[in-house]
Amino acid sequence: MKIRRILATAVAAAVTTPALMLSVTPAFAEDKPAAQTQNKPSIAELEKAAAAAQTAYDAAVAAQSAAEAAVDAAASETAPLYLAAKAAKGKAEEAATAKTAADEAVLAAKAALEDLPDTATEEEKTAAQTKVTEAEAAARTADEAKTAADAEAAAAQKALDDDRIAAIRTLDAAQKAVVQTRADKTAADAALAKAREEEAEGGKGEGEEGEDCVPEAKLTTVVTGLPSTVVAGTKVNFTMRVTNGTDRTMDEVLPFAYVHATDKSGLKDLDKLVRLQWSNGSSPTWKTVDNENYMDAISPLKAGAHADIKMRLAIDASAPAGNGITFVAGDYFNDNGTCGGTPDLEGYEFLIAAAGSNPGKVPDAKPGTTKPNTSDVKPQSGASARPVSGSLAATGSSSATSQLALASGAALAIGAGAMFVARRRKAGSQA
Repeated sequence: MKIRRILATAVAAAVTTPALMLSVTPAFAEDKPAAQTQNKPSIAELEKAAAAAQTAYDAAVAAQSAAEAAVDAAASETAPLYLAAKAAKGKAEEAATAKTAADEAVLAAKAALEDLPDTATEEEKTAAQTKVTEAEAAARTADEAKTAADAEAAAAQKALDDDRIAAIRTLDAAQKAVVQTRADKTAADAALAKAREEEAEGGKGEGEEGEDCVPEAKLTTVVTGLPSTVVAGTKVNFTMRVTNGTDRTMDEVLPFAYVHATDKSGLKDLDKLVRLQWSNGSSPTWKTVDNENYMDAISPLKAGAHADIKMRLAIDASAPAGNGITFVAGDYFNDNGTCGGTPDLEGYEFLIAAAGSNPGKVPDAKPGTTKPNTSDVKPQSGASARPVSGSLAATGSSSATSQLALASGAALAIGAGAMFVARRRKAGSQA
């Protein structure tokens, strides 16, 4: 597996804690000269990052355990709020019974008044009317008491429900934190293991002489037409535009594309169930993006010009509902030995809907980084695209880190500069 692919998945894994690895490696400044070099994180720095990731993961696991206990406590029939709600409900039921009895007393008093015979004395009539008046007063008091008891019962039940909901929400957040910190820990451990492996091998990475390659922010890659929701078992077409926004021709430009997907939990890797294909004017048939995640070179890409590549994303029908992200980028190589590429991976996130779903009309996926300004560039005419062979076909590098969750910032795992340096080392070793 080549470094560009590795870094895409490492980005996905480490996105949850940007401070963790960004503190290790400074990002490339786009206006630095070609002679600038990029410092690799030291073993000590990577050990510190791995230890921090382990600490964060342990804390998250402990927080999840505490949250689970809080949910159990909130659901318990011995919880204070549960007992308070139960008592308030009992009082409300007693008040309702008392009101019913008071209403019945009013009806009985009125019936007794109406049943008085014509021979009843004034004293008897007055006494019967007094009982009606007293019964009505008692009924009003009972109604007020019932209203107050009902309000107290409702408030007590709401307090109980709110407490239980808050406990569940806290548990949900704690569970997500465990998933995220586990991903961070995996990425940090893998980066440390890789660095130790390289140190054991004498610290000789592939292509250290390729340090003349530079990041070029004006070489941009933009995706259009990729839906924000893709149904499993279907294929969707979209376009990748590679733009040379500089004032000089690039002799060879290699477009890069990589897709990563997980289930909804973020724990299950679905990469084997998603596939990217591409086609262009000189090669109208669909080709699967190779294991190095590069497509055939655009030769050349003139100053201010762009080239469009037809892309297709296919998702296997067996894929469960989940999340995906398509990364795109580009590297260039000139006949005079100069080289470079886009500083970052541009990520386009999409949802995976289960097979047979009908999401209806959905908007296009949006890039996770700032969209470049390409309003002043023009379509390239007369540019040919030919298959890459020899040195240009292998512009990745050695394997490194691992995967999980999805990312919109493409430089979080080991820094934007480190990502670019890793690409250009391989290029420099064979160019």
